[in-house]
Amino acid sequence: MKRKPKLAVWKFASCDGCQLSLLACEDELLAVAGQIDIAYFPEASRATVKGKYDLSLVEGSITTPHDVERIQGIRRVSKHLVTIGACATAGGIQALRNFKDVGEFTRIVYARPEYISTLDKSAPISEHVKVDFELHGCPINKHQLLEVISAFMSARKPNIPSHSVCVECKLKGTVCVMAAHGAPCLGPVTRAGCGAICPKFLRGCYGCFGPMETPNTESLSTQWKVLGATDAEIQRTYRGFNACAEAFKKEGLRYDDKETD
Repeated sequence: MKRKPKLAVWKFASCDGCQLSLLACEDELLAVAGQIDIAYFPEASRATVKGKYDLSLVEGSITTPHDVERIQGIRRVSKHLVTIGACATAGGIQALRNFKDVGEFTRIVYARPEYISTLDKSAPISEHVKVDFELHGCPINKHQLLEVISAFMSARKPNIPSHSVCVECKLKGTVCVMAAHGAPCLGPVTRAGCGAICPKFLRGCYGCFGPMETPNTESLSTQWKVLGATDAEIQRTYRGFNACAEAFKKEGLRYDDKETD
């Protein structure tokens, strides 16, 4: 009898939302479970099967020295390693600390800061180990996740769109909130995958899925200024769920030396 491929799901610093996206697949997950052996997934079951694993899905960012050792061990027992969600691919919302003094935070928050063992920054998994594929989103799109799992189990490249949220708006017939309402929107530079939920409700995109492949963030920021956005508002917009994704990080840093009232 042919051995089923073994799947493992791991968590680091995160909110569990991306793992819940896998559980939310419901009927689809049952079909997947029939084709693979879910060998390690504490969010769903206490039962565990030792590696090596054919595919590891990793949620969360690296924030402590222990995390570094642990992710390196996971990489060693994983044939393929896929990061899922903004925390794992860009450091997550907790990466906002990367722009400040972490030592100051611990001194203010904790009575005995010397007991806190943490890295100076929250980093994506790819800064510490080789990653075979990154699935973006906060949280991820469950249908995209199923496509990634199917692709790796079938030894093919995942078919995940790389275009912007603007394309999703066009496909759904959603009127552009920037053109029609003058609302600043990250849609032109953000990767598709959310279904353009925010523009549907006349709200500019938050950038939950991170930067698309070739984002022109500087041009977009210039347009926002035409709409009346201040430097501080522009910087705050880029410093959200994917603040340390390279394109968003670079654009946010352009405003560090400017007045941010």
